[in-house]
Amino acid sequence: MTEHSHNHNPFHIAQQQIRTCADILGLEQSAREVLLRPMREFHVNFPVRMDDGSIKVFEGYRVQYNDAKGPTKGGIRFHPDETIDTVRALAAWMTWKCSLLDLPLGGGKGGVVCNPKELSLQEQERISRAYIKAIGQFISPTKDIPAPDVYTNPQIMAWMVDEYSSMVGNNQFGVITGKPLPLGGSPGRSDATARGGMFTLREAARELGIDLSKATMAIQGYGNAGCYAASLAESMFGCKIVAVCDSKGAVGCKDGICIPKLTQHKQDTLSVCHCEGTEDVSSQSLMEMDVDILVLAALEGVLTAKNADRVKAKIIVELANGPTTPEADEILYRKGIHVIPDFLCNAGGVTVSYFEMVQNAYMYYWDEKEVHEKLDTKMTRAYHEVLETSRKFVINMRQAAYVVAVERVVEAMRLRGWI
Repeated sequence: MTEHSHNHNPFHIAQQQIRTCADILGLEQSAREVLLRPMREFHVNFPVRMDDGSIKVFEGYRVQYNDAKGPTKGGIRFHPDETIDTVRALAAWMTWKCSLLDLPLGGGKGGVVCNPKELSLQEQERISRAYIKAIGQFISPTKDIPAPDVYTNPQIMAWMVDEYSSMVGNNQFGVITGKPLPLGGSPGRSDATARGGMFTLREAARELGIDLSKATMAIQGYGNAGCYAASLAESMFGCKIVAVCDSKGAVGCKDGICIPKLTQHKQDTLSVCHCEGTEDVSSQSLMEMDVDILVLAALEGVLTAKNADRVKAKIIVELANGPTTPEADEILYRKGIHVIPDFLCNAGGVTVSYFEMVQNAYMYYWDEKEVHEKLDTKMTRAYHEVLETSRKFVINMRQAAYVVAVERVVEAMRLRGWI
C-alpha cells in the first residue's frame, strides 16, 4: 500500500465520500472547504536505539481532523506501509464515526511507519515512548485521546500513558484509551469493535428477514476484530463460519469451522493456514463465496470495481476501515446487497473508548454487563438512524451514515461560528 493509484488512495476516497454527502445535503462551499481538509496534522521523526545498539529514525504522524464536536479521538497504528494519506482518511472517518454515534468527540488518527513483527518487545516499548515524547504536547484528555489500532495493543497503550504521565508530572490515565484494566481500562473494550458490529448485524438481519441461527458467514481478516467476530457470531446467533482468511492465506469448511480450534491454531502458528479440519482456499474466492454474511475485517480497499460484481453475500459487515471503494459501493447497492458501512459497523471500539474516558474522568468503573448494554443501545439507535436516512433520501447505507454524521458536525461548526 506504499503506492496508491489516485482511485485507491484512501484519503481521495474519503474526500469523494464527503463531496457526495455535501451534494445530498446541499452544503455551501465554505462548509465543504472545512470538511475536505484536516484541521491539524503533525509529522514527527524520532530516533530509537535498537537492541543491537544502532540508532534508527522512525517516522510518525498524528492527524486531528475536526474538533467541532469535542476533543479528537482515534487510534495509533504501527504498520510498515503507513502513509500520511491513510492516516488522514482514517482521521476523517473517525470524525464521522464519533458524530454518527453522537459522542462529544471529533476525529483523529496516528501512525508509526514500522513493522512490529520484526521488532522485539523492548524495541516496541522504546518506539512507543519516543512517539509519545514527540507528539505529547499536542495530546491531552481534553485535546486529543489516542487508542490502539492495527498492530498496537493495551500494553503499548500502557507504555504510552506512562510516558505521557512522566512528561506532565502526574498520572493522566485519561489521555489514552484501550488501556489494561489495572490502569483504568474499561471492561468490554477488548471485543467492543466486533460486538458493536454484531449488534448492527442483528438489526440488519431482522430488517432483511434473515435467520442468523441458520446463516453462513465468511470472514476476511482474522486479527483482533475478525477473531472476536467469529466467536461472537457463533455464540450470540449460532452462525456457521465456513471460511476465514488472514495475510498468509485462507481456509474453509462447508460444515463450519471449529472457531476455538482455529483461534488456537492462529495463536500457535501466527496463521490460519493448514488448520486441522479445514481445507485451503484462495483469499479472493472467499469474498465471492455463496454465503449469507461477508465480514470484512482486514485493511482498506479490498472490495473494488473489479470484484464487487462477484460478491454473493446478502449482508456485508465492514469491521475494517475503508474496505470498499466508492465504485464497489455503487455495484453492491445495485445488486441489492445490504452493506453495514465501516464507520457505523466498527464504531463499537470508539464508543467503549468513550465509555472508558467517562469512567476515567469520574474514577468510577462499570461492570462488563453495563458496558455491553450501553453499547447495544448506542449501536442499535445509530443503525436505525442510518437505515431511516437511507430510505428517506433513497441512498445507500454509507451515504446515509455520512448524511447523519456530517449534518451533526456542520451544525456544531455553524453554532461555533466557523462557517
